[in-house]
Amino acid sequence: MSGRQQSFKNMMAWIDARLPVTKAYEKHLSRYYAPKNFNFWYYFGVLSIVVLVNQLLTGIWLTMSYVPTGDGAFASIEYIMRDVEYGWILRYMHSTGASAFFIVVYLHMFRGLAYGSYQKPRELVWIIGMVIYLALMVEGFTGYLLPWGNMSFWGAQVIVSLAGAVPGIGEDLATWIRGDFNMSGITLNRFFALHVVLVPLALLLLIFLHILALHEVGSNNPEGVDIKKHLDEEGKPLDGIPFHPDYTIGHDLPAIIGFLFLFCIVMFYFPDGGGYFIEAPNYEPANPLKTPDLIAPVWYYTPFYSMLRAATFPLFGLDAKFWGLVVMMGAIVLPVVLPWLDKSPVKSMRYKGRASKIMLSLFVLSFFILGYLGTIHPTVTGTRLAQLCTAIYFAYFLLMPWYTRAEKTRPVPERILSKATEQ
Repeated sequence: MSGRQQSFKNMMAWIDARLPVTKAYEKHLSRYYAPKNFNFWYYFGVLSIVVLVNQLLTGIWLTMSYVPTGDGAFASIEYIMRDVEYGWILRYMHSTGASAFFIVVYLHMFRGLAYGSYQKPRELVWIIGMVIYLALMVEGFTGYLLPWGNMSFWGAQVIVSLAGAVPGIGEDLATWIRGDFNMSGITLNRFFALHVVLVPLALLLLIFLHILALHEVGSNNPEGVDIKKHLDEEGKPLDGIPFHPDYTIGHDLPAIIGFLFLFCIVMFYFPDGGGYFIEAPNYEPANPLKTPDLIAPVWYYTPFYSMLRAATFPLFGLDAKFWGLVVMMGAIVLPVVLPWLDKSPVKSMRYKGRASKIMLSLFVLSFFILGYLGTIHPTVTGTRLAQLCTAIYFAYFLLMPWYTRAEKTRPVPERILSKATEQ
């Protein structure tokens, strides 16, 4: 052993005696055994970490030139884009990263639905993941206002005004959220504080707990097989391989490279995403006297915005606006209880019955349709279609105890037979 290696070993021994770095590395990387049949759908967990790092780093640099005031916010964005060296690329990395974050998170959540990653013993992993999603929505919403463009202003105005629909305390609640009687620089400043301090800290803590909980119970896999049931003489799973370097280098690294390639294509050639990432009205400053032709949130909120607009009738003496708020919030929160709604004896969609496959397909289709309807002007036909899709969305969850218990499932194999067969 060379002197340099011995010095490094001595240094690590000194650190490990005071901080369990090596122990943590082994538990969560080199000696954490993951199922050997991970496939395409298992890319999006690590990609969400990649996008998170992008958002944090670019966000830090943007705040150095951003002015969180009603008079200075839009002008500071223009200053960043035109005068700060490489400011334009930092801004586009951040704005494109926001949409990329939701794309990879939605695909990550779909994998959980398809492979039953919320079932026992991973209920807490799923719940923490849903709380991460809620925090991410808050982070996206507070950041959406910060450019102080006209769509940001009016979109935030519409969403914040929904608090006014709460019986009794609505108007006071809306005023409290805004910090003023109308959208103003005070609102912008408090949203800025939430966006750059409180919510990112909460996200980092939640992601840490999410990974910690996952590594405690182990990762799920496309077959839904528990790899801890079959161990070798050393106690290692027969159907598992070390997460590092097997997955980090052989599985995740090529995916990260491919993702960054696509990300750069979008960022350099389609930074506004055809008007879905950055809307045209956001290229002009906020104007309380000029309402955009269509007020709609950014694309990753439009499915829930469609559900909000689908509630068009009063009920029990409460107006439609209140019930739209209830439907929208219910749609966001309902997946949290998914582990207790699924009564199927199997995890993976590969072995569930026809009913589960049909319901999941309808759920995904309705989510896409709702997302599209939220980007266009409401019409009578569109509203009826949104109401139908909203019903399908809720039916997927609320009817799950019935159709997952009634359907016929296929037997799950005891072991993962071959990695090659899972691709």
